[in-house]
Amino acid sequence: MDSILFLIPISIIFLTIAIIALVWNIKSGQFDDLESPAHKILFDDDDDLQPKDKPAKKN
Repeated sequence: MDSILFLIPISIIFLTIAIIALVWNIKSGQFDDLESPAHKILFDDDDDLQPKDKPAKKN
């Protein structure tokens, strides 16, 4: 019975920390856009990796 008196306040503290973390993440915009990151991998970003043609030098 003594352990319950010890575990209940600890669980309340953990619950409070979890709720504070959830509210903080919601306010900071962590859960605003859940679809875009999944679609970003489908777009081809190789244009930035290819070297651009250099103009010909005039003599």
